[in-house]
Amino acid sequence: MKRINTLLLCLAFPLLIAAQGWPTNYGGVMLQGFYWDSFVDTQWSRLEGQADELSKYFSLIWVPQSGNCNTTSNVMGYMPVYYFDQNSSFGTETQLRSMIQTFKAKNTGIIADVVINHRNNLGTGGSWVDFPKETYNGTTYQMTSTDITSNDDGGQTKNWADANGYTLGNPESYEDWSGCRDLDHSSSNVQTIVKAYLKYLLDDLGYKGFRYDMVKGYAPQYTGIYNAASGTEFSVGEYWDGNPSVVENWIDGTKTGNTIQSGAFDFAFRYTVRDAINGNDWRKLDNPSVMSNATYRRYAITFVENHDTEYRSSSAQQDPILKDTLAANAFLIAMPGTPCVFLKHWQTYKQEIKSMIEARKLAGITNTSSFINFRSTAGYNSKRVVGTNGELLVYVGNTAAFTPNSSVYTQILSGYHYKYFLANSTETAWADMASGEYESAFNVKLTAVSTATNAQLVYTLNGNDPTPNDTKTASGATININEDCTLKVGLLVNGVVKGIVSRSYTIKPFTPHTATVYLKDPNWTSIYFYAWANDGHNTQLLGAWPGTATDIQTKQIDGTTWYCHTFDIPAKNYSFNIIFNKGNGQMQTVDIGPIAEDTYYEISGTVNGKYIVSNVTSTITGISNIQAEKGKTNDNNWYTVGGTRITQPTQKGIYIHNGKKIVVK
Repeated sequence: MKRINTLLLCLAFPLLIAAQGWPTNYGGVMLQGFYWDSFVDTQWSRLEGQADELSKYFSLIWVPQSGNCNTTSNVMGYMPVYYFDQNSSFGTETQLRSMIQTFKAKNTGIIADVVINHRNNLGTGGSWVDFPKETYNGTTYQMTSTDITSNDDGGQTKNWADANGYTLGNPESYEDWSGCRDLDHSSSNVQTIVKAYLKYLLDDLGYKGFRYDMVKGYAPQYTGIYNAASGTEFSVGEYWDGNPSVVENWIDGTKTGNTIQSGAFDFAFRYTVRDAINGNDWRKLDNPSVMSNATYRRYAITFVENHDTEYRSSSAQQDPILKDTLAANAFLIAMPGTPCVFLKHWQTYKQEIKSMIEARKLAGITNTSSFINFRSTAGYNSKRVVGTNGELLVYVGNTAAFTPNSSVYTQILSGYHYKYFLANSTETAWADMASGEYESAFNVKLTAVSTATNAQLVYTLNGNDPTPNDTKTASGATININEDCTLKVGLLVNGVVKGIVSRSYTIKPFTPHTATVYLKDPNWTSIYFYAWANDGHNTQLLGAWPGTATDIQTKQIDGTTWYCHTFDIPAKNYSFNIIFNKGNGQMQTVDIGPIAEDTYYEISGTVNGKYIVSNVTSTITGISNIQAEKGKTNDNNWYTVGGTRITQPTQKGIYIHNGKKIVVK
């Protein structure tokens, strides 16, 4: 195969250079929307259902590799097979498109996990080189043996190729990986296919940008070439190295036409946080990172944990932060660069992380903000970060050891081993409880951040912007929230209201209850329910695989047969997952969940050899054969969704009245 000189390729792209790696002065926060084996939590439909909440805090969400990996087993996607078939362990292409578009409409971009260092083959007849033939927009793409590096797998691939009459591509001088065939990116065919694939991800599927996996495996110039060709605005490479200079060299290596084309994950930042916490020495936060270098700060995507460093199991302990997860996130979110929050941390500390992100946005901290080392001891560390709206002072460690001058800074947030202070010149109100759902009534502390000594606070609970005539209170006062409301608090100085902040609260008391899972009759000869709890131990609820067939009940609803089973929900954060299947060794659905309320499903197709389901709960009343009372033409009674007739609702919930579903708040 003809090879194209790399220099000529770089010279061929001057007119295509639109990407610049990562936007400058970017204030967004990123979420890693998965963890290892997050096949339930990261289902595309599951993420889409959280779009309203997630989009308020995250401008970007990085999701797993979404292509078909040619297997019926659940896989994370790091051994890709198909590029233009986007049906994966996380859902169908239709669900993927819907998820991307839902977030896009809310101004949150989805970042694709791009795995092009290596590619798996179909494995037909024992072949190592039978890559699939794919046709997209009338063009057929297929890689061949000459698209594989000649020294792949430490020479094993060449031994196989020589024995079977195949020719391989050029050798590589970068990191080898034995899981799949390493691609020869000097091949014009590889470049053509990858460029078409990336344009498909951006322009057809609607992804916002790319996270490149294992970029140590090929020359950085190719990331630059691919990004310049696609015109992506966001690109981050996984160059796994704790030496910031090495990562910065990779960033420089992505230049096309003297323009950097990609940011990189700041592993040095991650290691400084890990070492400071695990080693009980907060001075280590002063160690250099990509973020700490003002020249490269724009391209630093910072993080404290990811799917490769998290604790997975006793046999796969990885390299996790062992404690002080909240303090780690407080430091991450306060600092320049673009913070990437880990999904497990978001799930565990959602309300705290929301407040941290609100504080970051309020101060106007961006990926290019400057910072000053304020205090540094073994016991604690503090940085003063200069945002576009004000300064944020972050303390982590033994935060009781020092308190800044109250005439300059006001504390707005605190937790175990962390505190946030805003400079008084920020001139804003603050409410210390983030928007969201709470189980019971709670107090919100209102704080005035102002240089004016006579500053007051004024607030409303009906969603209206406060005026000087609304309820006033002093800084530091608390108000009790005991019902659903939208709180708006403003700073009142000399009769003028400014610096308004808003919080939306929902009170949802928890009562132990049951959750019944329904499956619309799929017309199978046998039906099994297999379920497990999300309790950290995957406790089986209906026995070992394939679960139970004998304990399943049936119910007629509007003339349709539903198979069902009821589970106990004993605690607020308790939930479970379920798989419907035909029996051992037979077809099954994808993993479904998490579930904590009555839910109705129906089979709606297949993906990679498994059934997929649609959640049709909103279309089902749950009422079976309601009859009007004798002598009445209409049934005016109230019914619960379980079919129990009541006098009138006494609690919040969904009820049936006059033939309509009514939500009582």
